[in-house]
Amino acid sequence: MADDGGAKATTGIRSDIRGASGVITLDRPAALNALDLAMIRGIDDALTAFEADTAVRAVVVRSDHPKAFCSGGDIRAVRAASLDGRFSDIEAFFAEEYALNRRIAAYPKPYVALVDGICMGGGMGVSVHGSHCIVSDGALMAMPETLIGFFPDVGATWFLSRLAKGAGLYLGLTGARIGPGDAVALGLGRAYVPRDRLAALEAALVDGEDATSAVARLSAPAPEPRPIATAEAEIAATFGNAVSLPDLIDRLTTSGSPFANAALESLRGLSPTSLAVTFETVTRGASLDLAGATAIELALTRTVVRSHDFVEGVRAALVDKDRRPRWQPARTEDVDPASIRALFAEVDG
Repeated sequence: MADDGGAKATTGIRSDIRGASGVITLDRPAALNALDLAMIRGIDDALTAFEADTAVRAVVVRSDHPKAFCSGGDIRAVRAASLDGRFSDIEAFFAEEYALNRRIAAYPKPYVALVDGICMGGGMGVSVHGSHCIVSDGALMAMPETLIGFFPDVGATWFLSRLAKGAGLYLGLTGARIGPGDAVALGLGRAYVPRDRLAALEAALVDGEDATSAVARLSAPAPEPRPIATAEAEIAATFGNAVSLPDLIDRLTTSGSPFANAALESLRGLSPTSLAVTFETVTRGASLDLAGATAIELALTRTVVRSHDFVEGVRAALVDKDRRPRWQPARTEDVDPASIRALFAEVDG
């Protein structure tokens, strides 16, 4: 099946078998490979075919886009569905996306994601859960959902909570972007493979070389800078020790360091309600497995996609792009803790 016409195309992806590898290419360039439901289903179908084919020893997930691996889920489409009242469509999107994340995490063959470009939100879901998330020179990873009135999902409740003390909460709340150096230092990337070796890595997998051996042979020390790893002590003292969002704000304010001031400045522009929800989900994630984490995430989506801040946040960031969201409430001090407790009471119920 492979180089001889076995390729299959689904809107937004291409899949084929090349030698000993099943290859999935994300191919929705106009949307920076943002995932829609057709792509999610196409990836799942490809994984089913590759799992059943004994000739396939590893799966490679890649992008031909020079700047993007996958920019996330198609959140603009989710917003449009919310405004139209098509909540069953939204439920299908998130339910199938999270099921795909769980499948990737449990996939019985090596799953090698080649991240060289923007990898955010849903892109993290189809890369970091795999056995081999490889980052290259252009890798730019983030979970920026608080910018759009949402919360880190695709299992981020689980994987962010397992980073070095406080780092996951820092990334989830601020939406900070990290390069290959920090990705490897934090464990979100398994290895750094320079861009000029990616083709050799693909070729080795096609030739049937063991994935772990090929990655070890072609990887290199992760590059600098590593600003998150460098700030490890401050992140642990603030984000790692905070018991609530107000406590975190107090710790950052009291610190007054350049790092703390920059973190505060980042938080001030984000949805206060989303920050409160994210603090709770990432904190809970430490005691959950991936299935439990995605179950909570799915339950939260049913309320959050109907909220003012989600509709307004996506408008400001991705539709009108004026970068002037009008959050309700506008300040973290005005978020009613009872409303957050009530939201999670619904989730838990």
